[in-house]
Amino acid sequence: MFYDKMTLERIEKSHPKIREQLKKDYLKCNNTVLGKGVRLRFAQVFRSYEEQAALYEQGRIKPGKIVTNAGPGASYHNYGLAFDIVLLYDRDGNGTFESASWERNNDWNNVVEFFKRKGYEWGGDWRSIKDYPHFQKSFGYSIAELRYAPIENGYPCI
Repeated sequence: MFYDKMTLERIEKSHPKIREQLKKDYLKCNNTVLGKGVRLRFAQVFRSYEEQAALYEQGRIKPGKIVTNAGPGASYHNYGLAFDIVLLYDRDGNGTFESASWERNNDWNNVVEFFKRKGYEWGGDWRSIKDYPHFQKSFGYSIAELRYAPIENGYPCI
């Protein structure tokens, strides 16, 4: 079975409501959707308010390109209900998967379709600003509802 250890560690920090299914979906995608020489990595899953604030400041009060329009508490990542993807390629065939790519190619499109079939909302389908690496499962809860939901074991009760 093929997997990325870092991704499995990141999945462990996802919301308990999606954790086990997300792990199963990730493993299935990696082993049935993607071919030899390509692996799926979740670049981000859970993101703390502090991490979200640092990303939000980028391109605004800190150097760099703007990468998010969501401030602290305004991202499904802050509740463990989102993940961002990147594809890893083993270009030299030695098993190290040394090359990361955000190129929307056939591999990328196959991953997108797989997770959409599993009920995840894809940021590439958004009407306003597109977020192609982003997937989320809101279970019908708005950010405001999640922000003010009771917390159990560090996650909103949903």
